[in-house]
Amino acid sequence: MTSSVREKKIKTNGIWLNVAEKGEDGPLVLLLHGFPETWFSWRHQIDFLSSHGYHVVAPDLRGYADSDSPPSHESYTVSHLVADVIGLLDHYGTAQAFVAGHDWGAIIGWTLCLFRPDRVKGFISLSVPYFPRDPKLKPSEFFKMFGDGLYITQFQKPGRAEAAFAKHDCLTIMKKFLLITRTDYLVAPPDTEIIDHLEIPSTIPDWITEEEIQVYADKFQRSGFTGPLNYYRAMDLNWEILAPWQDSKIVVPTKFIAGNKDIGNEGPKGTMEYVKGEMFKSVVPDLEVVVIEDGHHFIQQEKSEQVSQEILSFLNKLSKTE
Repeated sequence: MTSSVREKKIKTNGIWLNVAEKGEDGPLVLLLHGFPETWFSWRHQIDFLSSHGYHVVAPDLRGYADSDSPPSHESYTVSHLVADVIGLLDHYGTAQAFVAGHDWGAIIGWTLCLFRPDRVKGFISLSVPYFPRDPKLKPSEFFKMFGDGLYITQFQKPGRAEAAFAKHDCLTIMKKFLLITRTDYLVAPPDTEIIDHLEIPSTIPDWITEEEIQVYADKFQRSGFTGPLNYYRAMDLNWEILAPWQDSKIVVPTKFIAGNKDIGNEGPKGTMEYVKGEMFKSVVPDLEVVVIEDGHHFIQQEKSEQVSQEILSFLNKLSKTE
């Protein structure tokens, strides 16, 4: 698994990012992970896409694993995160790259497409669609309607989630997140921290091994969780930064892939209803939507072969149109 993957540090936007890469001569494909993961979440796609002639690069995002982790949440805005990615593209001398992002990596990818569409040949978003900015309501205010039990709200106050997480070992924390099969918005009961509320299944599913989960646990044992949590703490700053792009559309060719059992898909106002509706297509005009049956949140690992094939078909299609 992920044999001959090369890891190295790259200076970009004033920090050092650890990147994993495989393949050398083909078109560049940048893979951006989500919370709480590392480049390792793309291990299946790294092997698969590089074996089909692509140069695959997957960084540990700022705040994660072996990359630098600035202490303040103000260093985790979309401006910082997009600049990190642009620095990677510049490092590789790539004018335009293919980009895939999952979870927070998808948010970075959407914003990259908004800020610098000239640098993105095609974008694949996993799990998180593009939501137009609400001109009147900050994210923190929107999320308050779910109550204090919502994980995003609990992640806002510096130190709160860290203290809750500290009561569990890292392997347990990783299992609680990576093995989620819930389709609601992850809301804990009153006076309960979300990490205490999440359950671990009695058996580990066959798409991941105990050893693979331990790879993540070892990284977070060393790096901690403040960097990753800072992404959530910068959401209101992002809202302010994105004001000039109010009502802008995503013009980059895009493929959206998600499981039908992802987090937040449940109910009449769930994500899946939005994804299949007209609003999503109106703000992302050049859009292809793929819904994977029985797929949950960590889709590129759980349904690795299907996701890899969907990404490859999209890359190949766009490569032929050059």
